[in-house]
Amino acid sequence: MTLKQLIALEDKAKEVWVISPSLHYDIDIKEFTELVSVNLDQKTKYRYIVPATKGMATNIKKYQKKYGLSSEEVEANFLVLGETDFMPFVTETAIYNASSKNPIACCAPAMENSKDVIKYNKATSMDMAKAYKSIWRKYKRRNP
Repeated sequence: MTLKQLIALEDKAKEVWVISPSLHYDIDIKEFTELVSVNLDQKTKYRYIVPATKGMATNIKKYQKKYGLSSEEVEANFLVLGETDFMPFVTETAIYNASSKNPIACCAPAMENSKDVIKYNKATSMDMAKAYKSIWRKYKRRNP
């Protein structure tokens, strides 16, 4: 899958669940920042699981300012988890329409401007959506 195809997929999604070590795509890549801005205006539901790092705290503030979100919206949209030693190896992962019967999970390098994207099969996408929901419920005590 190409980055262009991923953008088309996200453009049609009603919800986007993201695991990101940096928010690189959502604050640094013009094609995505424009898309996220439009999608948020159209009430697309974004949820993020991110690490509790100084860099991430800065990036969440950039995200909040870029998209004009309130503190309450940031609180609702972000789950900040403790940093681990594995953070340098984590890819940017997104699950599109995760609550549907046909979620689509994709991943890309977290800090590169690569055009390469991996699209997971339906079974893996469903497993990833289930795991994401479980983690979100564990810490936020509600569904994403």
